[in-house]
Amino acid sequence: MNAPRTRVQRRPVHGVLLLDKPLGLSSNNALQKAKWLLRAEKAGHTGTLDPLATGVLPLCFGAATKFSQLHLDADKTYVAVARLGQRSSTGDREGDIIETREVDPACLSPESLAAVRERFLGPIRQVPPMHSALKKDGKALYEYAREGIDVERPARDVTIFELQLTDVSAEQGFPALRIEVRCSKGTYIRTLGEDIGQALGCGAYLVSLRRTVTGDFDQSRCVSLEALEALPEGERLASLMPVQTLLTHHTRVTLDSQNAGRFLSGMRRRGAWADAKAVAVFGDEPPALLGVGHTLAGELIPERLLSPIEIQQILENMERTHGSEGNRTEETK
Repeated sequence: MNAPRTRVQRRPVHGVLLLDKPLGLSSNNALQKAKWLLRAEKAGHTGTLDPLATGVLPLCFGAATKFSQLHLDADKTYVAVARLGQRSSTGDREGDIIETREVDPACLSPESLAAVRERFLGPIRQVPPMHSALKKDGKALYEYAREGIDVERPARDVTIFELQLTDVSAEQGFPALRIEVRCSKGTYIRTLGEDIGQALGCGAYLVSLRRTVTGDFDQSRCVSLEALEALPEGERLASLMPVQTLLTHHTRVTLDSQNAGRFLSGMRRRGAWADAKAVAVFGDEPPALLGVGHTLAGELIPERLLSPIEIQQILENMERTHGSEGNRTEETK
């Protein structure tokens, strides 16, 4: 007889966890695992990574979920390895090989790679892959693909800001290309790899993909699920970054206690503020994030607000976290 499952006692958790998503795990499964480890009540992510991709996946908890949409438009940086001379049904190593061609060594010369690189720099158009989560008539494209149905997909405009192509055939043991790319939101790296392979005249599919940067977040600040799980439960909250980490490009406005209370009630405030489309609003006592808005013609106009209870919980969590850090410091003296 199986032992009854222990019910996790959830708690209010607010902040951003920069997760290094492991290979083979969906973004949602990674989110649920982190949510369970933190015993968080509410969580969400700022866009997904394929199960076969690893790397930077910002996870939002509690009040941070109110601002997760702001990060969807962030530029991304990826490092991928594409196998040359073959195409797969999915554009990556999960699919079946559908074509094999000879790889002319001349296509990997520095001159050839430089010419191909120039073709893909700047604004380009991509046709989204069938094996993607984009929806057609309320149904994901990958569901059509599994049924053997090919759906017409309109090309999308994306931008490749930086692109480096490096021959890594000797290192990989087969004809292969390392692709380093910084791109706009909505760019499909599998499609980019396939298109580069087509431009080289030999075809390609991705054998690995890692996101190293998203917006202001890079992989050096990530924590793995294993590292999070290894921490004592009382220390896991210290892995979170504050909610305002998502608002680094917002203009900061600080209000006194009287105006802060009115702002939290949804009231506009007047002041000598320059016009700004994105404003992060803080109270001065206590110093806490209140929400976001914009300023226009000397008015501060609320948009998304934290609730008073969320603000109180954030301040209490900060006090507990800083207190536990202080205790650990004392123990090591």
